[in-house]
Amino acid sequence: QVQLVESGGGLVQAGGSLRLSCAASGRTFSTYAMAWFRQAPGKEREFVAAISLSSRNTFYTDSVEGRFTISRDNANNTVYLQMNSLKPEDTAVYYCAVKSGGASYASINAYAYWGQGTQVTVSS
Repeated sequence: QVQLVESGGGLVQAGGSLRLSCAASGRTFSTYAMAWFRQAPGKEREFVAAISLSSRNTFYTDSVEGRFTISRDNANNTVYLQMNSLKPEDTAVYYCAVKSGGASYASINAYAYWGQGTQVTVSS
């Protein structure tokens, strides 16, 4: 069992930056690939970014490529999402998740454990 707690969300103006953190419990954090998803009001939850066990591989949805950076600190059981050049369309609740299945990194079905989410609001 893994428990995840996100933090770092808030209200920011367009063009600003935020850094989200996700703290994971458990001693096996380094054995899981991790990801960030987001869900805007009235929309389905969508993939944002993912990172492999050793941080060697990262994956991003097209709309955040070049603006967001996912990273992880296995010693401190934490995964981060640095978000720069934020846009109003980035407004959503952001969730971190632990990958436990063999499906694609971008598939919501590949993730078994989820945090409670942190709200990010970008004003125009």
